[in-house]
Amino acid sequence: MAFWLILLIVFGVVIGNLMLLKHTAKMKMPSLKQRHSEHDDDSSKKHD
Repeated sequence: MAFWLILLIVFGVVIGNLMLLKHTAKMKMPSLKQRHSEHDDDSSKKHD
């Protein structure tokens, strides 16, 4: 009984990770320059 439960959990984790990987592969990552400019804008707003 415990074997089937562990097997089910392992398959669930693997399938979940594959689905997450497929979903995130379509996402666009911002360029490094955009990330730095957005970070600089956020920090300047806090100091004002």
